[in-house]
Amino acid sequence: MAEGYPNIADHGLIGDLQTAALIDTDGTLDWFCAPRFDSPSVFASLLDAEHGGYCRVRPATDDYVSRQLYLPDTAILITRFMTEEGVGELVDFMPVEPGEATDRHRIVRMLRVVRGTMSFIAEVKPRFDYGRASHRIVPSDGAGAKVVSDTLSLTLHRVGDPVLHGAERAGQVELDGDGIRITGSLHAGEMAGVMLETGDAEPRRIPLAEMDELQLETTRFWRDWNGRSTYRGRWREMVGRSAMTLKLMTYAPTGALVAAPTAGLPEQVGGERNWDYRYTWIRDASFSVYALLGLGYTDEAEAFVTWLMERIHESVGEGSGPLKIMYRVDGSSDLVEDSLEDFEGYRGSKPVRIGNGAADQLQLDIYGEAMDSIYLADTHGLQLPHAGWTQISEMLDWVCDNWDQPDEGIWETRGGRQNFTYGRFMCWVALDRGIRLAQSRGRPAPIPRWREQRDAIYAEIMKDGWSAERGAFVQYQGTDVLDASLLVMPLMGFIAPRDPMWLSTLAAMDTELVSDSLVYRYNPSASPDGLRGHEGTFTLCSFWYVDALARSGRLEEAQLTFEKMLTYANHLGLYAEEIGLTGEQLGNFPQAFSHLSLINAAVNLDYQLDHGSGVVDPVLTKGRRQT
Repeated sequence: MAEGYPNIADHGLIGDLQTAALIDTDGTLDWFCAPRFDSPSVFASLLDAEHGGYCRVRPATDDYVSRQLYLPDTAILITRFMTEEGVGELVDFMPVEPGEATDRHRIVRMLRVVRGTMSFIAEVKPRFDYGRASHRIVPSDGAGAKVVSDTLSLTLHRVGDPVLHGAERAGQVELDGDGIRITGSLHAGEMAGVMLETGDAEPRRIPLAEMDELQLETTRFWRDWNGRSTYRGRWREMVGRSAMTLKLMTYAPTGALVAAPTAGLPEQVGGERNWDYRYTWIRDASFSVYALLGLGYTDEAEAFVTWLMERIHESVGEGSGPLKIMYRVDGSSDLVEDSLEDFEGYRGSKPVRIGNGAADQLQLDIYGEAMDSIYLADTHGLQLPHAGWTQISEMLDWVCDNWDQPDEGIWETRGGRQNFTYGRFMCWVALDRGIRLAQSRGRPAPIPRWREQRDAIYAEIMKDGWSAERGAFVQYQGTDVLDASLLVMPLMGFIAPRDPMWLSTLAAMDTELVSDSLVYRYNPSASPDGLRGHEGTFTLCSFWYVDALARSGRLEEAQLTFEKMLTYANHLGLYAEEIGLTGEQLGNFPQAFSHLSLINAAVNLDYQLDHGSGVVDPVLTKGRRQT
């Protein structure tokens, strides 16, 4: 731990399908926002160790070793503490709230001793609204306490009956400045803990039997959900953990998937590449449809497509212009970017941004990703109603009129608009999937116009998106810079994976963007993005690279690259957005893009290992990506 901050990778994730919390390997809950992923923080010491707030449960001694694991096939986190006197296990989970949106969210923190004796310290120091809101504490005769602010209330309930140090403090909560402190000791076989609850609740002493039942219900939920997966491939444990991580980042009331549950974690420690990812990107969530359907999670895919169609209705049906690239989980689009000036940032990484100024960028690729997910959902029986088809037709007409505009691109650079090849290529995907939908379902559509524009995009990419000098497709017209986003071209059926132009492009990426198994998005020094500093390799691109290798006939290399990528996961199988060259996790954590691309690579690689390189896997056979 450097300067009071754990490594980004030293965390586990728990959640209730409306919000989530991060807990480090020392038992500190250092990130939690309520009542939603994108709400202001309650605990945020991950971004300011002194002023952010935390909830910590740990041994009273500093001489201990800790380890973390998930209860198998669940999102219940166990942190084990080992001391000379005894071994304790901290069990953390959030009872699932899958229904309507609610302000009530519960975090259970139970400590049990499995060997010897353990003295412990529990500290609760909330800092509401990113530390900007004051609060007062109202104790409640040993049952717990209530912490009240102008923005939110947090209730601490005591669970069980620990033997506290000092008979005069038995059953009492001790105030510690503007926080709460509990010290006690447990013997082997004993258990005690707390439950933190947002919303308007009164403190109470919760019997152990009631907490056992709550844990049993949570265990049953996750094991039942995990058991629905149809994946039976080689990497079942990693795929299952990635699927549960995506589920934890899904806002159940609407089906929207956040890019990550965190904000402000740096792509370069000490740098300015620090963004708020607690929102739903059209791009990221659209890619998740393929991952979800590939594992048999049709309900989750349908929920997101329904959410997506509502956004299309708002932007097209009401004449408000093109889709935004991201939204809040409820579908609203007020993402004004601001900086938390009083937060020092993770290990000094400033500014700490909330909101996201990229929301108003023009990124043409989102239409291709959206249409691809809609088309894939249709091939799996999730057909569009008439009104939805009408709105899609209007959106595709807009794409016909605007695909040749310069845009900011998939990586949301802030260095000005360019004629990005990826944006052009994804507009091709949008029109191609629209044509296929119209033809397969007999829907009315101006197919000759869509086909004419689709073919015009193809011709332009082959002419202006190709650099004969580099022997590769390039990031944008007029440059020779490579871009890892183009790894998706053969996956989407734009070009054959054995086409000499593609093999030449892949070879160029091998020499410039690939470092062992790790892949950079692009070279910022060769293609300025308007920001200072550098970044790590991009985990999403590394898994795209696996798929591209497999389809291009380099199957043995693809499997080795995939296996290497699995070694970069943290101790729980979780990935941040990026990986540094020494293996450290960088950026917001965990990252949906990283986990959905792992799932896709595993599903596709499994099939190709079983059936031969270059063949189409079962998900793709139903109409996606291959022409």
